[in-house]
Amino acid sequence: MLARAARGTGALLLRGLNILIPVLDRIRYVQSLKEIVINVPEQSAVTLDNVTLQIDGVLYLRIMDPYKASYGVEDPEYAVTQLAQTTMRSELGKLSLDRVFRERESLNASIVDAINQAADCWGIRCLRYEIKDIHVPPRVKESMQMQVEAERRKRATVLESEGTRESAINVAEGKKQAQILASEAEKAEQINQAAGEASAVLAKAKAKAEAIRILAAALTQHNGDAAASLTVAEQYVSAFSKLAKDSNTILLPSNPGDVTSMVAQAMGVYGALTKAPMPGAQDSASSGSSRDDQGTDASLDEELDRVKLS
Repeated sequence: MLARAARGTGALLLRGLNILIPVLDRIRYVQSLKEIVINVPEQSAVTLDNVTLQIDGVLYLRIMDPYKASYGVEDPEYAVTQLAQTTMRSELGKLSLDRVFRERESLNASIVDAINQAADCWGIRCLRYEIKDIHVPPRVKESMQMQVEAERRKRATVLESEGTRESAINVAEGKKQAQILASEAEKAEQINQAAGEASAVLAKAKAKAEAIRILAAALTQHNGDAAASLTVAEQYVSAFSKLAKDSNTILLPSNPGDVTSMVAQAMGVYGALTKAPMPGAQDSASSGSSRDDQGTDASLDEELDRVKLS
């Protein structure tokens, strides 16, 4: 849609049939009601931290009132462009360099609000403003690159240290679990060994008890004393064959070659012990005759005298 302003009467000609008086009226301004795109030239701006930037942008506007746009300002596009540049410098002066890159959208919105407040009397409305390029000085650019590289190295170092820490924790945890498992295995081994030793001791005790029981039964049979004498003689000879093997100190009887006397002495002690009454038997024998007690005492005395003489 095009809007034309007629000179002389100052009337606004809209689309459709319009009648102009020759010589008195003529078309002076032609305004387009479409959205207009204007390139804002590159300009210098100083940030809050005194960094000089070269910045340009694109401005999107639309004429809302053709009459005001024609008679309210001489060149509306030039006026809006200059207003956008001055507003851009003003807004950049409020921000630091880092915030300029982070708050680019808020900066565009601030410029649009400032332009709309000033251009309302011109019949123009700014729809949006976009910053195209931001150029920083070479030294500042190098500093920014160094800062980025340092930040990346820092993050890499932190990640590497975290990896090393996690690795050390995992290794320590593995060693801990290994020690726990080893101690449990050793504990189980000791328990099994103790159980085996206890079973062996119990088996040996049972075997020894059974051997003693069998030996006692054998001694009560016919010729049991002769068998006991033979066993004592064999053990006597075996003991003498091992003398001086485990120690240098040797205790010998007065007649080590007299095996007969040694066997007789051992059998005498054995006989005295087997004939000695048990505590329960003493109570039952107390009601007996004193002749049996005297005979037993006499036999014990004889056996003891024989041992002493040997």
